[in-house]
Amino acid sequence: MSPQKPNLRSVRELSPTLEYRTIHGYRRAFRIAGTGPALLLIHGIGDNSTTWDTVHAKLAQRFTVIAPDLLGHGQSDKPRADYSVAAYANGMRDLLSVLDIERVTVIGHSLGGGVAMQFAYQFPQLLERLILVGAGGVTKDVNVALRMASLPLGGEALGLLRLPMVLPALQAFGKAAGAVLGSTRVGRDLPDVLRILRDLPEPTASSAFTRTLRAVVDWRGQVVTMLDRCYLTESVPVQLIWGDQDVVIPVAHARMAHAAMPGSQLEIFPRSGHFPFHDDPDRFVEVVERFIDTTAPAEYDQAALRELLRSGITESTLTGTSDTKVAVLDAMGHDERSAT
Repeated sequence: MSPQKPNLRSVRELSPTLEYRTIHGYRRAFRIAGTGPALLLIHGIGDNSTTWDTVHAKLAQRFTVIAPDLLGHGQSDKPRADYSVAAYANGMRDLLSVLDIERVTVIGHSLGGGVAMQFAYQFPQLLERLILVGAGGVTKDVNVALRMASLPLGGEALGLLRLPMVLPALQAFGKAAGAVLGSTRVGRDLPDVLRILRDLPEPTASSAFTRTLRAVVDWRGQVVTMLDRCYLTESVPVQLIWGDQDVVIPVAHARMAHAAMPGSQLEIFPRSGHFPFHDDPDRFVEVVERFIDTTAPAEYDQAALRELLRSGITESTLTGTSDTKVAVLDAMGHDERSAT
């Protein structure tokens, strides 16, 4: 199959350009660069498309790279709307349709990984490959700070960031803590946490953040998980990329997803946190390019999907005792790449 080369107005520039489209009455922002087969980069909660700046232009040397601001994030509108992962997946489908892109490799980070998986479930005919990076939605466990933020008073607490000097004081404290903690597990991702917090004081941004978080997390952990549908990716090339020091979505989630997704490949970045494409962008680009070069795009087969649905496995098979998990890993016999 020859590579798809979308004919888009701004793809000739390798530096991403910020563009807008109005869809269903809401302005959607996205950054786009490059030519060639299409890559869709989906950011995490509270973040925006600039998080991909470390790798966007490099990937654009070979691909058409589209990095949207999810609704409620970045430069996109922030209405009182549906912020579920299913709604976000719909939004990605709509944006691709507006841009005349028929098939795509999807790269999702954190919440964006959950959106990417939901996109694969809802629109398998549009998907060529799936790359999950520190992805949310694998199983219920998640950082306690996100659980606390999902509580009834958690969203209201974000309003404190609008008080005079609160955010500057928090930023100063964070920088000082980062200097002390350095490259520890907690300190590694502090700059990104501070960057995300910087945009949250704006009322519509904090409201969208709270609505998004509560759609996927409660005090017990992640509400939306994908283990019960992972087997549906059997015919889709899947690459998992994780930092071994991720304190937001632990690397154990990567191994569990790897076991649950037949034929998937796992790449663990040593001394990396929740943002491996920030910690080692060159290696990230190398992994993505190698994965695309060595796999064929998925072929959508409705009959095969129907048979998979009839013979699907349950989440409890993969989330039972630790012995069961080990047995599943051994039985699957996947190839794990974990270079140091």
